[in-house]
Amino acid sequence: MTLGSQIAWDDTVLPFQLDRSDVRGRVARLDGVLDQILSQHDYPAQIEALVAEMALLTALIGQTMKLRWKLSLQVRGDGGARIIATDYYAPQKEGELARIRAYASFDKEKLDPNAPAFDQIGRGYFAILIDQGQGTTPYQGITPISGGSLTSCAETYFAQSEQLPTRFELSFGKSQMRGGAEGWRAGGVMLQHMPKASPFVASEGGSGEEGLLTANDILDEDEGDNWNRANVLLDSVDDLELIGPTVQPTELLVRLFHEEQPRVYDPQTVKFGCSCSSDRVRESLSIYSAKDIAHMTTDEGIVTADCQFCGAHYEFDPKTLGFEATEKPDDSDA
Repeated sequence: MTLGSQIAWDDTVLPFQLDRSDVRGRVARLDGVLDQILSQHDYPAQIEALVAEMALLTALIGQTMKLRWKLSLQVRGDGGARIIATDYYAPQKEGELARIRAYASFDKEKLDPNAPAFDQIGRGYFAILIDQGQGTTPYQGITPISGGSLTSCAETYFAQSEQLPTRFELSFGKSQMRGGAEGWRAGGVMLQHMPKASPFVASEGGSGEEGLLTANDILDEDEGDNWNRANVLLDSVDDLELIGPTVQPTELLVRLFHEEQPRVYDPQTVKFGCSCSSDRVRESLSIYSAKDIAHMTTDEGIVTADCQFCGAHYEFDPKTLGFEATEKPDDSDA
């Protein structure tokens, strides 16, 4: 493979369908995007791993949704990793790129250096939020933290909340090609079956942890055979095939699923992108009174704000903020 073809598949999501199995899927590669996300912060290794896994899940899930605006994934826990949050912004026009951003909040004192990354979360929940933009009501689905990985949480969410059997196989980490600089590489495959679920499934409880639903609780015998066959084939993938860069996603699909008649669609390119701006910060502060704004004002006589996702720093004249603002902002007030 040439360097050009390696780069062509970096930061892409490739949709596909397995015609024989009635299974759809996605292959994702995040390279430069993940580097940009993590370079904004100085996270401990365990937090980096959680953010990397969450960003890869977000890229795969976001591309499956008929999004007009934004998909968000959130994890909140009572351990050292308190919040892991990601956003996927759908392309607004044909030919535009999708955008991903992510950040984490953690308590360094609670982190256990000898425990796996997932164990740093503790008890909490995994949530998916879909915002279709102005004039719509955002949707939120929540499932408990369970299963030993964020990937398992996402699979449980789809089984429990959407009754869609879903499987993820992910790989991520730092690597270095000969003659190149060290950087993050991440890749994964998502499989999803589209069954006609029983209307009584949700009320009967499931066979998963704490009674949560699994794929086997949803599929009938024929669907289960198709689903299991596709999963057995995915089990044969190795990490190097997932992260590349020498195996193209199209080649990977042929290697894994040639008997399932894979059909590919147009790939979607993704990039790092943040939606923060001085106007958005100002809007978020518009609900506060002059007294509230005064409490936010520093000794230097300014109000500051930092974006948790990209690290952008904003400074404002307090007289231009809140619903009791006495002056209009000028171009230099940001």
